[in-house]
Amino acid sequence: MTRNQDRGRGQRAADWADGRLGIYTLARANLRKIFPDHWSFMLGEICLYTFVIIILTGVWLTLFFKPSMAEVVYNGSYVPLKGVPMSQAYASTVDIGFEVRGGLLIRQIHHWAAVVFIAAMFVHMMRVFFTGAFRKPREINWLFGFLLLFLGMLDGFFGYSLPDDLLSGTGIRFIEGVLLAVPLVGTYLQMFLFGGEFPGHDIVPRFFTIHVLLIPGIMLGLLVAHLILVFHHKHTQWAGPGRTEKNVVGMPLMPVYAAKAGGFFFLVFGIIALMSAVATINPIWAYGPYRPDQVSTDAQPDWYMGFAEGLIRVMPGWEIGLRGHTLNLGVLIPFTLFPVVLGAIAGYPFIEGWVTNDRREHHLLDRPRNAPVRTALGAAWISVYLVMLAGGGNDLFATHLHLSLNTITYAVRAGFFVLPVVTFVVTKRWCLGLQRRDREKVLHGRETGVIKRLPHGEFIEVHAGLDPAELHQLTAHKQHRPIPLPARTDGNGVARKAGALTRTRARLSRGFYGEGGQVPKPTAEEHHELTSGHGH
Repeated sequence: MTRNQDRGRGQRAADWADGRLGIYTLARANLRKIFPDHWSFMLGEICLYTFVIIILTGVWLTLFFKPSMAEVVYNGSYVPLKGVPMSQAYASTVDIGFEVRGGLLIRQIHHWAAVVFIAAMFVHMMRVFFTGAFRKPREINWLFGFLLLFLGMLDGFFGYSLPDDLLSGTGIRFIEGVLLAVPLVGTYLQMFLFGGEFPGHDIVPRFFTIHVLLIPGIMLGLLVAHLILVFHHKHTQWAGPGRTEKNVVGMPLMPVYAAKAGGFFFLVFGIIALMSAVATINPIWAYGPYRPDQVSTDAQPDWYMGFAEGLIRVMPGWEIGLRGHTLNLGVLIPFTLFPVVLGAIAGYPFIEGWVTNDRREHHLLDRPRNAPVRTALGAAWISVYLVMLAGGGNDLFATHLHLSLNTITYAVRAGFFVLPVVTFVVTKRWCLGLQRRDREKVLHGRETGVIKRLPHGEFIEVHAGLDPAELHQLTAHKQHRPIPLPARTDGNGVARKAGALTRTRARLSRGFYGEGGQVPKPTAEEHHELTSGHGH
């Protein structure tokens, strides 16, 4: 067969496929799509790659795991557990670690990848938040990303509950107590989930179905929709010379970006494999099988669920008796606060859009310092998360630092209310200070450290002018003007009534973008006046 004949057949096959699937047209439109180049955009890639690692290792683990709570007597190679009664779920997990070649490494890669996945999504979400990448037209994609984070947290909990060891069983018992605290329907929810009195015989098979099929399927659909919207809306980028709201400056998807992304995937995979090889995580053989009458020492969830644990631990044990029924506020209030605190960050883009009344599309990112109130609110939200995470480990802080458990609990309670306010004030002032420094740098240039004596004896420091690229970066952001408060009277002195929402939006707008909310950026006239020698 000649080369021309082979090329002709290949061309005919390509034409046949393109006529039915439209592959060529789709590839021509998207394979040369431009992506900007910045290190912060790799956070989203880490989320994607760790999700792929979780899927690959999870499929492998399902081949050996037995999601059954039927009791067996262990007779494997791990001597300390020989003759101990346990569930098939726990026995099969121990066998994966000690009987299946490479099983312990794969299991640890799966667990470490899940931990890194949640951490990467958390950091990626806050990068999007602080830079304003959630603004129109990306509000829906922001919600998709938040749902991926929330579902990832839930799936992580279901995943580390499957081995039926003493540590995970303690966590499941925690969830049972939360369900029972729900008024009116709590007992029904508990019976529905566990299939009977705790621990029942169905919880592991049900968690297995949720962990392997239900939540990953929803997450996969959300991930595909998330990536489609990223392609559709084009990627955000930082302000710079030649970059506008209508273009993207960077490298094409094929072949440059794809090659870099492929190498980065294997780098992430290698680092997680190295972590899994040298750092043990969740050694279930050391905890033993679950028994309802025992609680393991140092019982802690993975870090991303420590926030919920902290809310429960530091909440006072309040109860209310009503007509023979007990309302356990010590569990119900934290259970209610958990989605409220998470939902606050999810709903913020819509609040900011309403306050600014901004209907423009935004493809250029904000520097966090140029949105002081938004940055301060995000930092305050993180402080709430971290202080409750510390509350979830109050026993470990007490034992390792030789402190009183009650003292730590009271400190966390106070920190829940005080720390966000302090963080908000400090962060906002910090951002305003950075804005003032940028303003001075634009107007007066960069300090060189060179001291010069003027003819009349005054000593001054010589400033060097900024290059056009840096000057553009410091002045490219747009500043919103606060919405004026509606007048109480019209031009003829007749009283007017403004709606409560209108006044609320005006007051919030003044707080966001008023005199204390941002520093006016230097104008071209101010810069020209100083640089032309007519300033001081």
